[in-house]
Amino acid sequence: MTTYIFGHKSPDTDTTGSALIWAWYLNDVKGQKAEAVLLGEPNTEAAFVLKKWDCATPAIKTEFAAGSKAVIVDTNNPAELPDNINDLDVSAIIDHHKLVGGLETKGPIDITIRPLACTATIMVDLMGDDAAKMPNWVKGLALSCILSDTLEFRSPTTTAHDKALAEKLAAELELDLSAYASEMFEAKSDISSFADAELIRMDSKEYAVGETKFRVSVLETTAPKLVLDRQASLMESFKTVEEEDGVDQVLLFVVDILNEEATLFVPNDFVKNVAEKSFGANVSGDKVVLPGVMSRKKQIIPNLKV
Repeated sequence: MTTYIFGHKSPDTDTTGSALIWAWYLNDVKGQKAEAVLLGEPNTEAAFVLKKWDCATPAIKTEFAAGSKAVIVDTNNPAELPDNINDLDVSAIIDHHKLVGGLETKGPIDITIRPLACTATIMVDLMGDDAAKMPNWVKGLALSCILSDTLEFRSPTTTAHDKALAEKLAAELELDLSAYASEMFEAKSDISSFADAELIRMDSKEYAVGETKFRVSVLETTAPKLVLDRQASLMESFKTVEEEDGVDQVLLFVVDILNEEATLFVPNDFVKNVAEKSFGANVSGDKVVLPGVMSRKKQIIPNLKV
């Protein structure tokens, strides 16, 4: 039986790349039948990375038969997974996020959650000596995942281990690390073809604080003006996304990669209160700049208060 490897909805570079990396490892090293799949369309950066390393885009699969074998990567949050995730036969979780809870499995499983910036870093560690067998396309995916999740080492989630692995992979691939990161971020910043609701969902996670359900959206970009110029229409679409997705509020953070700050859109008094309680911000208009805020995982979600 095939083991499906997948990460969270709204696939980014780490989820997309990690699913492919682990599928390669299970198929080519462990001799197990595995297939990387996605729970949605990959974002623009992930699509660029797939093309760069000549990888076919994994099939998009949103429904799984009960009992299907699965490995979950880059999340452990049931809200980010298929609705019937607890009916699947999950054999492993490989992740770098806080433990959320709510998953039930058919029996004991392998769980690896480590405080590193990137799931792909964990996977290379888990491979041990077998990591030397990685072909260049797998190395390229791993490097891309690290650069994406660390924002080229600007994010506070970055560890010395992530950075050392990225530099090692870049050297083996004979790549200029900074030049390649710039190409990735340029691809991530191209939002011209996306409707407002698509942008809001593109890199987002559902997260509850008490009784309040949030869709926490992050748009990482080297060209924040392209997003900020669309603020009015984006905020008009918040209500549509809230109603369709069954959440109470959308929180949209525009992360300026180069200036290392985030701008939070403030459409109402509730979000104004969240910004002031969570980040100690002084909000006087329909947006607020949060200096130094770069990471949803480490700086945004853990600090959310209502």
